[in-house]
Amino acid sequence: MAIITLNEEDRLADCLMSVLFAADVVVVDSGSTDRTAEIAREYGARVFIEPWRGFGQQKQFAIDQCRERWVLVLDADERIPPDTVWEIAAVLRDPIHSAYSLPRQNFFCGRWLKRAGWWPDRVVRLFDKTKCRMNDRLVHEGLEVQGAVGALRGVIVHHANRDLAHTLAKINSYSSAGATELARTSRKGSLFQAVSRSTWAFVYNYLLRCGFLDGKEGFVQAVCNAVNIFFKYAKLWESGRRVNRRNA
Repeated sequence: MAIITLNEEDRLADCLMSVLFAADVVVVDSGSTDRTAEIAREYGARVFIEPWRGFGQQKQFAIDQCRERWVLVLDADERIPPDTVWEIAAVLRDPIHSAYSLPRQNFFCGRWLKRAGWWPDRVVRLFDKTKCRMNDRLVHEGLEVQGAVGALRGVIVHHANRDLAHTLAKINSYSSAGATELARTSRKGSLFQAVSRSTWAFVYNYLLRCGFLDGKEGFVQAVCNAVNIFFKYAKLWESGRRVNRRNA
């Protein structure tokens, strides 16, 4: 299995404890300043230190280091419950698909979010690495699969944030990566796009997709998602202004 990390000493042990069934665990760290790498080695993982290259390429590097043909990819804030472990073991005895998706149980500020697309939030994480490859997106990466994708019932438990300060840091990082992705495709940003897209995202997720049924946490998450989208397009607009100034 493969995990990418950066300063995850407070969460990595729980993740690794949940995957003790794995014959081979690879942790690719992008320069942690805490005990992340040490903790990974304590749990028997093979640790590689690699500079950050974006989510897609970083995860593919981790996958390439795995000795087993079948790979499970997790983040340090994710866990595999016992029921899911048994289902994975049963499937791998005689796999009939190239990859398998699992529903993700997302917790935000301690609450399981069940609306606004947060459940079942299926992600393809278990796959034959000879038939699958991560794309090279900087953020919101995806797996390119040759063949059919099956669906497992067992969940991945995902603790999406430590606290709101952590969420703000993620918004800053993700919005910057998202703006860079858009710039790669020659997209141009504007403040009108930033306002309109973020406003629509809030209305769509909180009202139309019933995010309000997830209580206060649902409201905070909808706001955070909208803020992320606002800054993604605002940063795209800002980078365009810099280019125009250089070319003037």
